[in-house]
Amino acid sequence: MAIDPGAVTAIDVHVHVHASVRSGGEEDGGGTLKDMAAYFKAGDVRANTTRDIAAYYRERDMGAVVFGVDVKGRPNEHAASNAEIAELAAENADVLIPFASIDPSRGADGVREAKELLASHPGIRGFKFHPNSQGFFPNDREVYPLYEVIAEHGRIALFHSGHTGVGAGTRGGGGIRLKYSNPMHVDDVAVDFPDMPIILAHPSFPWQDEALSVALHKPTVHIDLSGWSPKYFPPQLIQYANTLLKDKMMFGSDYPVITPERWLADFEKLPIKPEVRPLILKDNAARLFGLGGG
Repeated sequence: MAIDPGAVTAIDVHVHVHASVRSGGEEDGGGTLKDMAAYFKAGDVRANTTRDIAAYYRERDMGAVVFGVDVKGRPNEHAASNAEIAELAAENADVLIPFASIDPSRGADGVREAKELLASHPGIRGFKFHPNSQGFFPNDREVYPLYEVIAEHGRIALFHSGHTGVGAGTRGGGGIRLKYSNPMHVDDVAVDFPDMPIILAHPSFPWQDEALSVALHKPTVHIDLSGWSPKYFPPQLIQYANTLLKDKMMFGSDYPVITPERWLADFEKLPIKPEVRPLILKDNAARLFGLGGG
């Protein structure tokens, strides 16, 4: 079973799992999520399990890509494991596509985990990286053994890019360094792993032009439009979404800090061509994930 593109109105390619069905609590004690909610002016944001997300998106006739973010050394007793997310996504494969997350600092252990995950949970379609939180440059050669596993199995690498709400407004930015998320670092990855599909997550402020250039130059690089309300999209992003990159842009919300309803309502007001809207909302993702659409 997999998402039927004809049965959903949209595919949200960027949805966070912040709680485990087994622990009964929120990862990080809920502190990071509360800070993020305040930054996004999102009100009372709930930490969702994979099952919660499946029910939420099924009610809205949407599909969703779900993942956690693995950060070595961060308290994670209440975080959903990669295996849990994969197992529950498989039970809800009509609406969910699971990604895994492995902090590259785990080294050989992380490479081993990636291999084991893909062997035991073949439904995992990709791996989520957050260079800011995980503290690495995507083109660091020490990370390449992990990319090799992803590429060998035909999976997707999704990289956070640009500014981040993680740590924003807190003392010292919560220790988060923005330098890691310039999308130009991912350009090297696209050269060295030319057949590995890549997604640059988010409008990449303050490096929006760099992200557009990388996606335009490298055929495997796509952009998800999550993490920002569309009303804040810069003009050049809208221009390229309507033209040269219309087949590479994808809807993403960053739920739960931005709901798909909020994102879609603001997207409706953008001057996006009628023939491009379905590409961004569903068809491009369906094609990238091999769902038979687009």
